[in-house]
This record gives sequence, C-alpha cells and structure tokens, in this order.
Amino acid sequence: MAQHFLLSAQARTLSLKAIYQAGDDEAYTVFCKLRWPDTDGRPQCPRCACGKAYCLSTRRRFKCAACHHQFSVTSGTIFACRKLSFVDLLAAICLFVNAAKGASALQLSRDLDVQYKTAFVLAHKLREALATETTELKLNNTVEVDGAYFGGHVRQANLKADRVDRRLIQHRSEARRVVVAIRERSGRTLTRSFRSEADGVAFARERIAGGSVVAADDLRHWDVLASSFTMERIDHSEAYSLDGAHTNLAESYFARLRRMIRGQHHRVEATKLDAYAAHAGWLEDHRRQSNGALADRLMRIVLKAPVSGTWSGYWQRAA
Repeated sequence: MAQHFLLSAQARTLSLKAIYQAGDDEAYTVFCKLRWPDTDGRPQCPRCACGKAYCLSTRRRFKCAACHHQFSVTSGTIFACRKLSFVDLLAAICLFVNAAKGASALQLSRDLDVQYKTAFVLAHKLREALATETTELKLNNTVEVDGAYFGGHVRQANLKADRVDRRLIQHRSEARRVVVAIRERSGRTLTRSFRSEADGVAFARERIAGGSVVAADDLRHWDVLASSFTMERIDHSEAYSLDGAHTNLAESYFARLRRMIRGQHHRVEATKLDAYAAHAGWLEDHRRQSNGALADRLMRIVLKAPVSGTWSGYWQRAA
C-alpha cells in the first residue's frame, strides 16, 4: 500500500529544532528574504519604493536614502509593532502549519512560553493574513457548494420529559451559525458563515464564475442557482455519489473543520467562526505541501498583509 504523503520524509522539511539551532539572526535573514524576494533580502522603502537604505544595525531598522523614512522588515505588515523575537515568530508559524487540524492558543502559549492572550492574538493575526490569499478569487470549472452548522450548543434538560428537539429553529441557540463552503474540484475552498444556509446562495453566486458547473445537495434553496449555472444535484438520503454528482470534497472540508473545533478549540464564538473556517480551508487546499513550503507560503502572505485593524491592540480595547 502506498505511503500517505504526510507520513513521508518529503512532508517534513522544517523543524522547530532547526529553527532554534539556527538562531534569531538566521530567522531575521529569512524574514528579510521573504519580505524582499526580488532583491534577495535587500530592503526597499515601503513609502517611496527606493532600493537604497541605510542599516541601523543596533535596532534592526533601515533608513531610506531618498525620503529618510525609517522602517523595519515588519513595518506595514500584520506583524508591525511586534514584541516577539524573529526566531519565536518563525517557530510560531512552524507550529501553526504543522497542526493539520489547527493548534489551540493554549498549546501555542505553552510551546512558545508566552501568555495565552499573546498566542491567541498571534494565531488570529495569522488566520486573518491567510484569508487575504483568496479575497478576490472566483472559482470555476466544477464547484461543490454545501453548508454545515457549528456552535451554539444547547444542553439538554436532565429529565426526559423536559427535553426538546434541538433541530427545530425555535430551540436553537442564537450563537449557532452555518458555514457555507464552495470548493472547486482540484482548486481552492472559499467559506463564509451565515445564520441560515439559504443566506449563502448570494455568496455562491458572487464567488463562482459564470459557465461553471455547480454540484449541490437536494435542498430547495440551491434551486435558485440553476438560472445562472449548470447544476448537478445529489439526494443524500439515496446516495452520497451518483453518476458523478457528489459534494464529497465539501464534506471532506467540513470533516476537517469539525475536528479542528471539537478537538482543538472546543468552543468558537460566532464572530470568529469565519477566521477558523478560512484556516481549515487553507489547510485543506494545501494538504499535499511540505511543512517547509507551507511556512514559506504563510510568511509571504503575512509580510504582504497590512496592519490588522481588528487585532492591533485587541486586549487594550477590552474587545
């Protein structure tokens, strides 16, 4: 039997041991090379794009020779105003991509020896950054669309006579949300959370390119898409796959997201569900890449992502 990719040596090209053995200076060099790949790590001013800058080595900052603006390798990125060392940031990214089902903030805080709130904000900054990779993306060819409900657990009463049917709308929690996933076969996964699955129809129409084939289950709200796309429908009460029609890839994504929430995070607030859904989609889309390639990919995204408006000073605002 063929060996699973994640069990092979090709999947392991980066380790925490190697990161900490190389030290902070090497981690800083890696950041510079990924921030300015066209110049092999030589700084470019983020304000005027001048390629000549003086190095203020005692502070690891640069001064532009043209406009005299001072900047660092993380200036203007989601890591701006960082306090962790570069080797710790690189280790955090390694831990983040190594966790196939996500890593909890508590686990990150213990592995990095930082406060829980530091790890919590850092992980959400990484999730915010990776979500920017698909901001303008539209899916085409054959696209699967489906929804699954998360959060808002309602605990049953002790006595059997007092128990209710939690599937009914009137007995659901206000915190319960549905994640609608649209997944291109051999392509990317896009997600967004809503109060009801029917609300995701507009999202699917917005993010699926014209001329695509849309595979969906037999729920009636997906009927609206038939006016814009060629539809493939599957009734899951009869079969999971029939004559090539299925939503198995979307279901595979939901399986990963469920294991991520139940096994790692345990409880996810409705306001943060989109971030966890995007994280699971990113892991699912790049599951056949080595951890070193994933770390490089995420670092490039992070160093292009702008300063976070949500997570900059999050705890100071007591949000």
